[in-house]
Amino acid sequence: MSESEKKYCESLTEYSRRKTVQVKVGDVWLGSDYPIRIQSMTTIDTMDTIGSVEQSIRMIESGCEIIRITAPSVKEAQNLESIKKELRQRGYSTPLVADIHFTPNAAELAARIVEKVRINPGNYADKKRFEIIDYTDANYQAELERIRERFLPLVKICKEYGTAMRIGTNHGSLSDRILSRYGDTPLGMVESALEFLRICEDENYFNIVISMKSSNPQVMVEAYRLLVQRLAAENLKPYPLHLGVTEAGEGEDGRIKSSMGIGTLLEDGLGDTVRVSLTEDPEFEAPVAKALVDRYTHRKEKATYISPIGVILINPYQYTRRETTEVENFGGVNVPRVIADFSDITVDKHEDLKPIGHFYLPLPDKWRMNDIGADYVYSGSNPIPFMLPNGLKEILDSNAWQSQTDKVNKFPFFTAESFLVANKQNKLHPSINFVSITIDDLTPLFIETLKAVKNIVLIASTTNEAAMPELRKLYFDLLNYGIKNPVVLRRSYKDVSENNGQLYAATDCGGLLVDGFGDGLMLAFENHAIANSTSFGILQAARTRMSKTEYISCPSCGRTLFDLQETTAMIRKHTDHLKGVKIGIMGCIVNGPGEMADADYGYVGIGKDKIALYRGQNVVKKSVHADNAVNELIELIKEDGRWLEPEVLEMELLND
Repeated sequence: MSESEKKYCESLTEYSRRKTVQVKVGDVWLGSDYPIRIQSMTTIDTMDTIGSVEQSIRMIESGCEIIRITAPSVKEAQNLESIKKELRQRGYSTPLVADIHFTPNAAELAARIVEKVRINPGNYADKKRFEIIDYTDANYQAELERIRERFLPLVKICKEYGTAMRIGTNHGSLSDRILSRYGDTPLGMVESALEFLRICEDENYFNIVISMKSSNPQVMVEAYRLLVQRLAAENLKPYPLHLGVTEAGEGEDGRIKSSMGIGTLLEDGLGDTVRVSLTEDPEFEAPVAKALVDRYTHRKEKATYISPIGVILINPYQYTRRETTEVENFGGVNVPRVIADFSDITVDKHEDLKPIGHFYLPLPDKWRMNDIGADYVYSGSNPIPFMLPNGLKEILDSNAWQSQTDKVNKFPFFTAESFLVANKQNKLHPSINFVSITIDDLTPLFIETLKAVKNIVLIASTTNEAAMPELRKLYFDLLNYGIKNPVVLRRSYKDVSENNGQLYAATDCGGLLVDGFGDGLMLAFENHAIANSTSFGILQAARTRMSKTEYISCPSCGRTLFDLQETTAMIRKHTDHLKGVKIGIMGCIVNGPGEMADADYGYVGIGKDKIALYRGQNVVKKSVHADNAVNELIELIKEDGRWLEPEVLEMELLND
């Protein structure tokens, strides 16, 4: 792949917003000449006019600049007129977007009423049967002609009424045609959108926004990057991008997953409007999106200069983990490790380790570790006075380590300068040494020494406002120098709120992990428990270390057939001990087998009090009553041998 083919943004080190065409959505403009816009989607039944209006107002007051409302059929599309009229009478001019799946006639009606329509190219003109079809070129072209005929009326209506359109590809709902030719890939996602976009350009219709959503941040990032590259390669217009991680879930996990995908792209200047999808009331989404976007308002003025990256030594459209030398349990094929930073306190009792997942049980005199138990604890210059559990090892500042009687089971933490001195004096640990570095420490002498000394784990940090780009440049420098030592990412978020710290950490570190960079995390928050859970959450969202059950749950909308928040909480209560299992919880069949494509099991609403259960993308139990659906889900997991009783797990932990 040539350097030009790898190029998807202006610079990998200096923030520069991608130049786009400008798109008008009612009174709101989207594109590079305007601020990054915040939007969300209602969860009220679209036929409930007043409920939809009042929820929309709450969303607007929380920061939403664009409101999306589902229109699954013609009757809902028609009622958008009543919702819009009521909002305007109450003094709100916020543009409305009709969300369309499967029903072109609803889209054509909505395009005459609201300011924007969103269509999903995977199901706008296709019925998904999960079939792999061997298309000839002639047959494939015939399919494209069928799509054109189905899609053209909407394009013409949008042109006539000045209605904007979002062509919104979802990873989980690619058509059988796309899957048959391109597979379940970012390339397939991009091609799905381009098929529709080419029709629009043929008709000289350009009031378009594009999105590439996935519940997997890694796939989502790769798809958006590839989209930008393909638009340029085909001489198509540089349309604005709507960013979002679909079905991100709730709480901490939903925020981390969203930030990893959205923040990584914002760092590279990609993105013109943002929606954070949480399984929560929609008014809670806009503040999260705004916190992400606000980081880039004055980025160029606040950031310290970083020299450009010349040759791009990775494929930005396909994940490959950086090749590293194994040092103890870092690097190589090992999962990334978590180091708890306790250098700011003195650990003097067993209970002090509880926030990082290690629990001392006095009666049996045993330690217990949960699924997010830290691997190492950095205690600075204050050695821990008691024996640590088997699953935890201690790192000490090099001076404090030198004074220890036990220099084998504790490990030294050097600065770049003190490492060079200790190496000359032959005072390194025989197995593993931790060396703190910034990009400025990569001097010729340091690089030469690293090549000669193999048992080094680098701890990379920065104070640059542009943290992710500087750390990325450090990784590229290491690649250029041929350095294969494992590298742990170290960041401190003590100067921001815990909520923002989690969002920033997921961007700064997650953006590197999705490119294959990172053999561990060392995060500092005022609250050590938050630092620990954030670390494991980031590694899980990046798919580099699965340490807990993952829930892929949609953010709810007017199509939802049950209380999504309550159901998600109930399923989590019964299954959150199943390490590494991914469960999709979808409110309706529209968001069913498609949107939870990444899940092992699915719980999907198909009617009032009726649930369909999935294994992967295949229905295995149809029309299960909601009262018994969770039990049936558990039975399904048991059939596959993936169930473990909570009390059995407890005993295993006690005996560990």
